[in-house]
Amino acid sequence: MLLIDLSPAIRAGSINPPVGGLLKRILDLIIAVTALVMAAPVMIAVALLIRITTGGPAVFPHRRVGLGGRPFNCYKFRSMVANSEAVLKACLEANPDIRMEWEKTHKIRNDPRVTFLGRMLRRSSLDELPQLYNIVRGDMSCVGPRPVVKEELQLYGDHIADYLRARPGLTGLWQVSGRSSVDYATRVALDSHYVRNWSVWSDIVILFRTVFAVMRFDRTS
Repeated sequence: MLLIDLSPAIRAGSINPPVGGLLKRILDLIIAVTALVMAAPVMIAVALLIRITTGGPAVFPHRRVGLGGRPFNCYKFRSMVANSEAVLKACLEANPDIRMEWEKTHKIRNDPRVTFLGRMLRRSSLDELPQLYNIVRGDMSCVGPRPVVKEELQLYGDHIADYLRARPGLTGLWQVSGRSSVDYATRVALDSHYVRNWSVWSDIVILFRTVFAVMRFDRTS
């Protein structure tokens, strides 16, 4: 079942073969399975820390738009308080400036929902390790556009079809080009450029750049 209405642009994105085809899928499986095995001790430790410090579930599923407009649960280590929806609603109602920021980017600097441990996980990108499971399932790719929620997809405008031609990525051109310091229009342009100019070499370069970006511990949200 498709999550979104099938406009002509969306139909074009949903019927084209996935970017990279079988070769990209094989590389995804090799990388993701290897990474899962290597990261297993870290993932177990993170899950235990979350359980101990917050008492809630360690992994949080969030509904995102995938290849061809199909919805999937994107998994992350939980970095927010258990009542995050209520906290967000109260914050937006009390702060018009923050509400405008949220409506524009779907992100909030100094997000009040994020726990101290969650900030550490986000800055190191460890919160995204469960998405390796998404890659093995075929929901995501190692490299691709940033996975978006239904409401965000409309912000892609004429580039919606480009987004829908690729599996969303654990990392991507946007993540290694400034992340939260890049405005949304630039993020869309970067995702579109990646899809239209995909190559195995571009994936390799982005993966290596991701390693160095994570080592800088520079993620701000």
